[in-house]
Amino acid sequence: MSLKFLHLHLHGLIRSNSLELGRDSDTGGQTQYVLELVKSLANTSEVDQVDLVTRLINDTKVDKSYSKEREFIEPGAQILRFQFGPSKYLRKELLWPYLDELIQNLILYYEKEEYKPNYIHAHYADAGYVGVRLSQALKVPFIFTGHSLGREKKRKLLEAGLKLNQIEKLYCISKRIKAEEEALKYTDVVVTSTKQESVFQYSQYNSFLTEKSRVIAPGVDHNKFHHIHSTTETSEIDNMMIPFLKDLRKPPLLAISRAVRRKNIPFLVEAYGRSEKLKRKANLVLILGCRDNTSKLDSQQRDVFQKIFEMIDKYNLYGKVAYPKKHSPANIPSLYRWAACRGGLFVNPALTEPFGLTLLEASSCGLPIIATDDGGPKEIHSKCDNGLLVDVTDINKLKIALEKGISNISQWKLWSRNGIEGVHRHFSWNTHVRNYLSILNNQYQKSSIISSSGIIESCLKGSSSLIKPH
Repeated sequence: MSLKFLHLHLHGLIRSNSLELGRDSDTGGQTQYVLELVKSLANTSEVDQVDLVTRLINDTKVDKSYSKEREFIEPGAQILRFQFGPSKYLRKELLWPYLDELIQNLILYYEKEEYKPNYIHAHYADAGYVGVRLSQALKVPFIFTGHSLGREKKRKLLEAGLKLNQIEKLYCISKRIKAEEEALKYTDVVVTSTKQESVFQYSQYNSFLTEKSRVIAPGVDHNKFHHIHSTTETSEIDNMMIPFLKDLRKPPLLAISRAVRRKNIPFLVEAYGRSEKLKRKANLVLILGCRDNTSKLDSQQRDVFQKIFEMIDKYNLYGKVAYPKKHSPANIPSLYRWAACRGGLFVNPALTEPFGLTLLEASSCGLPIIATDDGGPKEIHSKCDNGLLVDVTDINKLKIALEKGISNISQWKLWSRNGIEGVHRHFSWNTHVRNYLSILNNQYQKSSIISSSGIIESCLKGSSSLIKPH
C-alpha cells in the first residue's frame, strides 16, 4: 500500500511536539486529535505519506517554530505551513477573507509535487471551505470532520442570552454555517466521534446525508495516560498547587479546558462555592491554559477569568481553588494521576461537548468523571460506567453530582477501575486508525465512479477515474 493523505487544520497553533493546548480558544482538543491521527496514520503499513497543512505565522507573540515552512513529525508525516493573510497570528474567525489565497497556494504546490494526495480530510468549517475546492481541483475524495458545529454553537449562545448581532460579530457564524453546509454537500465521508453528533447536530444541516456519516471514536495514548503514578511527579504537582491550596490532602475536583464560554467553568466555580460540603471536603483545581497576564488575553478569555475571580471572591474560596498560570504538556498526565491518588474527580461542565478527549485521558489514569450529559461524554460513559453525567445548566444538579462523587469511597474505586478497563478496551489509536482506513475502503468500494476492487487499489494504480460526482 502507498496511500497519501492531506489533512487540513488551518487555525490554532500546531507543531510536532509540545502542543500549547489551552493557550487560547483555538488551541484545544481538535489540535491534539489531528496531530495524533496524523502520527497514527503514518505508522501504518498502508500509508506512505501524510501532509498536515496549517497556517505559517511570523509573529513575535508566538514561538518561532510556527514560522517553519516544513516541519518533520516522524517518518512519513510532515507539517506544511502556508502563509495566507497577514503574517501575525489571528483567531479563526478572522481567517475567512484569506482562505482563497491558501487554496491557490495548495493547488500550485501539489501541481509541482511528484504526488498528490489520495484523500483530503478537512477539520472544522474553515478547512471544509478549502477542502471542497481543493478536492475538486485535484480530483480526489474529500472527508470532513466539523469537530464543533456552528448551528449548535449559535443555538447554545442564544440560549445563554447573547443577541444574534453579537454572535455574528464575535464568531462570523453565518459564514461558518454556510461553509459547513457546503462541506456536507460535497463531502464523501463525514467522520464523527459519536452517534449523538450525527443524530442531533449534523442533522440540523440541510446538506447532511446520514448515509455519509461514520462514527469513529478517538483514541488515547496509553503510554502517556496510565494509572501508575510516581512520587516525583506527585511532588511536582504539589509544588504547583502550594501557592493556592491550604490543604493538599483533600480530593481535588480537577477541570482542564480552554478558558472559553462554552466550557462553562465559572458555573462550576459557583456550584462549588454554593456547597458547604464541597468546600469542606474537596479542593477545586482549574487548569485553563497558560497566561502571563489576563489583560493580554482575548476578550472571551478575559471575561471567563473575570467571572471566575468574581465567584472566588463572592464565596470566599481563597485557599480552596487553584488556577496555576503555567503548565507544560508533560504535566497533564501527572495532574490526572495526582488527582486520582487523592480520590478526586475529573469535571467537564461544558455546555456542548462533541467528544471530550480529556475524559478519556482522565479515565485512563484512573480518575472518575463528572461530565455534561451531552455528546461524547454520553458515549464514553455508556462504555465505561466511570462516573456521573449531569445537566450542567442546572447549578443544583451539578452541585449534587459533585457531592455524590466524593462521598462514597467504594463507588469511587469501582468507577476508577471501570474507567481504566473501559478506555483500554474501547479507545485506542490503533483501533481508531484501523476503523478509519476500513471505512474509507468500504465507502469507495460501493461507489459507482470506481471499479469494484475499491478505492485503495484504484489509488495504487494511479486511476484517473477518481473524479468527484459534482
